[in-house]
Amino acid sequence: MARLLIVEDDLSVRSFTARALAAAGHSVETAEDGVEGLQKIEEAAGRFDLVLSDIRMPAMDGIEMARAAASTFPSLRLLLMTGFADQRERAAELEGTVKGVVNKPFTLAEIRERVGEALAA
Repeated sequence: MARLLIVEDDLSVRSFTARALAAAGHSVETAEDGVEGLQKIEEAAGRFDLVLSDIRMPAMDGIEMARAAASTFPSLRLLLMTGFADQRERAAELEGTVKGVVNKPFTLAEIRERVGEALAA
């Protein structure tokens, strides 16, 4: 299936999402924040089919990471996650780069569906 990178500072959300997507047949890597996520994207030369990232994180948030990654790897697909309405509005400025925003909390079926849609886009 697809090679995915999950960037999420909350261990329980990161683990749940990684397990759900790995069980769906995807190859999944994880990062704890935007700094580590950007490092993994650069190390892989942008060769992820999709990066799924939280917006609100310490050190470097998902918006900043998405901007930096897209400037170097413009074809990289990103899907953002947030539990905060104001953060969702910030993602609108990345239209074209980001394939959508997933509202947290989400179910196993919802995250699989949204990842599938982003991969198909």
